[in-house]
Amino acid sequence: MRAITYTRTGDPSVLELIERPIPEPGDGDVRIRVLVSGVNPTDWKSRSGTYGGALAEPTVPNHDGAGVVDKLGAGVIGFGVGDRVWVTLAGDGRPDSGTAQEYTAVPAERIFPLPDAADFELGASIGIPAATAHRALTVAEGGPARLEPGAFGGRVVLVAGGAGAVGNAAIQLARWAGATVIATVSSDTKAALATAAGAHHVFNYRDPGAADRIRGVAPDGVDLIVEVAAGANTELDQAILRRRGTIAIYANDGGTPFNPDVRRNLGLNSRYQFVLLYTVGWELIAAAAADINHAIEDGAFRVGEQAGVPLHRFSLEETAAAHAAVESGAVGKVIVTVDSG
Repeated sequence: MRAITYTRTGDPSVLELIERPIPEPGDGDVRIRVLVSGVNPTDWKSRSGTYGGALAEPTVPNHDGAGVVDKLGAGVIGFGVGDRVWVTLAGDGRPDSGTAQEYTAVPAERIFPLPDAADFELGASIGIPAATAHRALTVAEGGPARLEPGAFGGRVVLVAGGAGAVGNAAIQLARWAGATVIATVSSDTKAALATAAGAHHVFNYRDPGAADRIRGVAPDGVDLIVEVAAGANTELDQAILRRRGTIAIYANDGGTPFNPDVRRNLGLNSRYQFVLLYTVGWELIAAAAADINHAIEDGAFRVGEQAGVPLHRFSLEETAAAHAAVESGAVGKVIVTVDSG
């Protein structure tokens, strides 16, 4: 079978197309014929050496993907050959199980049914972005632990970076769950994408009056902030958060040091929750998957320009270019077509 691998860290040129044997699923594993692989920032950061150290063995990149169950390992229940599925964290702790290959074998807990309403491109786009967004939306004190229509009734959610993959997912899920959704972006183009995703109000965070504009929509403050740039947005977040509100931080884009004002946060009784999918636990990821699938079935979670997340398509042979696109900040979702099916 065809597979992309790398044997050393570095720029996208370290990615090579090779032929390797089709893997056999071990006990508790499911083998998937991969049709579409999704590329996320975590994938290029691992490949470049930004995360982790020297490679112990050849590595197949990309954690997210979608395809069809091809073979079951011993002890697997709940899936059958031919089932349409999506997968996330495929290569976590299993360097040869990434999705940039025609077949991969992963533990059954890492795959989830792909709703009939979803195509494989949507399936490959769910994974890390949507599960991260779900976790960020469900950490607030007194807030919902699960998402469904009405779960966020009467609450205001602000999504920083509303044109990013996680931001887009957070907007769609929060809107579906009944929140008043505010998004912050850096340009008119990104504002249009956040609006397409479903944000009720969109503001440019670079506007000196951004806090006042947000307070105009949410006079009592924002209940929950989904934050992608914790350091750069510290002042804005503290200015708009309501008392006992929550800031869920999943990244610090830009690298600005995160220095919140302790006295100010004491007065707010604010809560900061950090979110990293790798260590959140599979029970929470499974709950997120169930809720995300529910949103897909309701027609409330989509990808594509009309949903505010343009798709950038590459072939398996172009995986290096796909990584370069994500690394250079492509707006939207980068996917790799592994097998046209």
